Amino acid sequence: MRHIVCCVFLLACVPFAPAVLATAHSEEQSVDLWQLFQEAELEDPRVLAGRALSEGGEWRKREAFGQLLPQLSASSTLNRTAQENDFTRQVYNGERYALTLSQVIYDAQTWHNYRRYSELAKQQEAEYAVTQEEATLDLIERYFAALAAEDELALISAELRATQRNLDRVNSLYERQLAMITDVLEISARVDSLSAREIEARNAVEVGREALSEIIGRDITERLKRVGERTVFLLPEQDREHWVRKAMTESPVLQARRRAVNAAQAALQQAEGGYKPKVSLSLSGQRSDIGYENSQAQVTDTYVVSLGVQVPIYSGGSARARVSAGASDLSVAEQEFEQARRRVVRETRSAFYDVQAGVSKIAAARKAMASSAKAREAAERAFGYGVMNAVDVLNSIKEEYAARRALLQAQYDFILSSLVLRRWSGTLVRDDVRKVNEWLVSAVQADTD
Repeated sequence: MRHIVCCVFLLACVPFAPAVLATAHSEEQSVDLWQLFQEAELEDPRVLAGRALSEGGEWRKREAFGQLLPQLSASSTLNRTAQENDFTRQVYNGERYALTLSQVIYDAQTWHNYRRYSELAKQQEAEYAVTQEEATLDLIERYFAALAAEDELALISAELRATQRNLDRVNSLYERQLAMITDVLEISARVDSLSAREIEARNAVEVGREALSEIIGRDITERLKRVGERTVFLLPEQDREHWVRKAMTESPVLQARRRAVNAAQAALQQAEGGYKPKVSLSLSGQRSDIGYENSQAQVTDTYVVSLGVQVPIYSGGSARARVSAGASDLSVAEQEFEQARRRVVRETRSAFYDVQAGVSKIAAARKAMASSAKAREAAERAFGYGVMNAVDVLNSIKEEYAARRALLQAQYDFILSSLVLRRWSGTLVRDDVRKVNEWLVSAVQADTD
């Protein structure tokens, strides 16, 4: 009889590999990371706003450049004049047309204003690249967070089903006085705990999909492709300092801060231009039949060439104030650049360490999963010999599920760390998303792996 009880319990304790969670119907289509990335490029408000800011910066640069080019203007005046004196009263019409062409010859403020907007346009272009990288990384983080939530639900559901079957069998054995009440109570408590965790996990799945929907702009109802079990993860070929050097030259974060410093320098030089003279050339032509004091006269043509020189002498102290404010703004920009440089170095090195540790964590997690499977098998045999109770066997099953969970999370962490390293080094591009997407397989393939 003892042998029969052991066999029944061991059959019930065999762990179930977590099936991939289907979000709606089994026949629904799958979606991968690359497909969502392409949608996000067209729908993510952050990306669209960053693109608009970059385009606006280019137009403001063009506006500033226009102040350096010739300025052509036309004017026209139509008069109706009524003139009275002691002897006569005259009413007549008058017309005046003028065309003026002016060109800046020397104006330090206008030139440095153009330089400032040129640097600001480049800064906004770099900030747009930063926004693209942040949005890409955010999408990938949310994608794998949603996968992790589905993995957690699948693992908890499988463990709950196995524990519930064991509870049913132990209850049956207890009714025949073949099991202890303590086993019944402990397994029953575990079923209740797993049921509560399953509810939380289902909620986490919905929250994860809502986070993806926020970026894409539509409800995500398709199955998410996941990492295949045969995927091989390798360390980057270059060393840590290679990535740091790359970050110093290619990181859009630093490029944006450099452009901000250059723009502040140009703004300071623009303010200093308030002390310098301005030289301009003007050509104008006028045709008018309005004489002196609006008197009726013959049509006259007037042509004027003028060279204007404006020398600032005193502006109430506003020029000095602009220079001092510009110097303060330059100091702020330089300190912000230094702060960004230190952060980029720290984040790049941290990401490299995480990648290094990630490969080791994956290898350790795979060994832990294999060891936990063997430990569960040993516990089942020990139960068969009567040297281990039912709760101890369930504990070994729980540890095996925990090892599976740790392996999946280690894989996700490695992928994210690799992309974070590329993000801070300024090398995160569309091809990196494609490469990560190649690691993903459909639900059917995941099950066969």
